[in-house]
Amino acid sequence: MLTGCRSPSCRFLSLTYRRLCTRISPFSSLRPPTHSHIFFSQHTSVPPLSSHLPPTRCLSLSAPCPGLMELKEVLQVLEQLAPLSLAESWDNVGLLVEPSKPRPVKTILLTNDLTEAVMDEAEAMSCDLIISYHPPLFRPFKRLVQKDWKQRLTIRAVEARMAIFSPHTSWDSVKGGVNDWLAGGLGSGQVSVLSQAHAAASHSHKLEFTVKSTEELNAVMEELKACDSDTTLQHSAGRPDNSWIHVSVTCSDSALTPSVQTLLRHNATSLSFSILKLEKPPLPGHGQGRLSVLDEPVTVSAAIQKMKSHLGLSHLRLALGSGQTLESSVETVAVCAGSGASVLGGVKADLYITGEMSHHEVLDAVAMGTNVILSDHSNSERGFLAVFREKLAVRLPDSVTVVVSKTDRDPLEVV
Repeated sequence: MLTGCRSPSCRFLSLTYRRLCTRISPFSSLRPPTHSHIFFSQHTSVPPLSSHLPPTRCLSLSAPCPGLMELKEVLQVLEQLAPLSLAESWDNVGLLVEPSKPRPVKTILLTNDLTEAVMDEAEAMSCDLIISYHPPLFRPFKRLVQKDWKQRLTIRAVEARMAIFSPHTSWDSVKGGVNDWLAGGLGSGQVSVLSQAHAAASHSHKLEFTVKSTEELNAVMEELKACDSDTTLQHSAGRPDNSWIHVSVTCSDSALTPSVQTLLRHNATSLSFSILKLEKPPLPGHGQGRLSVLDEPVTVSAAIQKMKSHLGLSHLRLALGSGQTLESSVETVAVCAGSGASVLGGVKADLYITGEMSHHEVLDAVAMGTNVILSDHSNSERGFLAVFREKLAVRLPDSVTVVVSKTDRDPLEVV
């Protein structure tokens, strides 16, 4: 937020206008779990719980020019709406292009794909931030030249001082995101996640060993702390039989090898030494794909019409499952936005809904008796932009305009 405004109206507003500060978090399930029986703790890097809460929208006496937002503040709001930690490991999400000099964000353009037509649109409206669902930068560049269309877009963004952000699979995974929106096209139902998301845990291994004395325990722990200096190191110890001290230590992936080497140097610890792999806790409601058990079953024919309306399309592609007809009942539907075969494969459902599947993947589904509706890749995602625009706009000041691209479209059409 800028602080150099000297206008009387700004001073008047800053002294008289206050908003109620709200803190409503859709991500309470993302809060770090509490630990019990922890006797030792080195420096911790766990972020405060408030980092999962939407920003406080209020004006204070220390902010003489209300309403302006810098890029870093918008990025914080985007992270709260869909944490980037929910994205798939292969994905390239987050801030992809950052201007060299910060400036207030006044116009945000939402698009499913960043094409040259969308960039023309962004330049015409003097856009400050482009949020492109698909990352326009995915593979590394060795040079920036005009021969490649993606490189041209990157150069244009840099020259226009536009930031580019991509959420991609974090929007797919988050509860209330793209896949929940897609599943809602057939009506309400009991929705579950097909591929469960898990919390990012700093501790991934538990080391259990014994030592003879408190002095030896202190010496071992000092060495282990040196192995795990960048993360939290926790241990608990007990002496159930008043002889050997039984110790349990948790450590990160990066600290596992040096920690094991440290323990093996101590003869006593190596006598009874074990390594356990810790499972990351699941994040209920978050993950890839959705399975919906409909409250009110529909026919295949009705499902087609509902999805046409939901996606804003005049045509869809349909493969009837073995033994199925247009009047067959659909009670369970599995959805995955984009190219969904890797998530939907083998799932038992009356109907699959996704953007695209290969010929043989469709044949596999049909042989299972599962009907398949294909909309083409980006058509299964694009409609969520309008939903997200509303979610984002209410968390930003009135000075920020959020626009859904009018030129963004799927490259394929029925002719």
